[in-house]
Amino acid sequence: MSNSGHPKDHGRRRGLMLVLSSPSGAGKTTLSKMLLDEFSDVKLSISATTRAPRPREVDGQDYFFRTPDQFHEMIGRREFLEWAHVFDKYYGTPRADTVARLESGEDVLFDVDWQGADALHDQMPNDVVSVFILPPSIEALEARLAGREGSTPELVARRMEDARREIMHWRRYDYVIVNDELKAAYQRLKRILLVERLKRLRQLDLEDHVRTLLGDG
Repeated sequence: MSNSGHPKDHGRRRGLMLVLSSPSGAGKTTLSKMLLDEFSDVKLSISATTRAPRPREVDGQDYFFRTPDQFHEMIGRREFLEWAHVFDKYYGTPRADTVARLESGEDVLFDVDWQGADALHDQMPNDVVSVFILPPSIEALEARLAGREGSTPELVARRMEDARREIMHWRRYDYVIVNDELKAAYQRLKRILLVERLKRLRQLDLEDHVRTLLGDG
């Protein structure tokens, strides 16, 4: 992974929380992987979970594996930015890990639904940059879902209904990208990242720089 060819920011900066959402099949996972492959200072958020580790999964690298009791204690101590109960298992985003990454200048990438995006924004409004990925057409989305291994007409119909519900929340996001052509969609996503990194509130050395310019340093 490399950042070669990307302009250097002036001084230190605070990282940002890049929140991606989309209906299943719109290309969010592919776009996320492209971003992670190109930018060494963009890291995928690590969730805590109560599910058992799978072979070769490492605690603290793939997930923070916790018992249900430990997870509930973390909820009680308000240690999560957001959490959810999915198929009898708990998943959550630990606040401390995210904040540490932001303060070290790393950007943290989140793959969540609209409810997760709302929760993250409520907790960290100045750090969240939210992007919603739309398919080029409902027909293209249905074709992508139907082409997945193990798809059945019933499964596709259920996912299409889920997709329509997810798409209804597109106005909640800062940016919306129509993934009509993958390379073009990725370039738009990359431009969003690079511009958001330059926002004044993320440039940690500007206050000192301006004081020096004004002779107050």
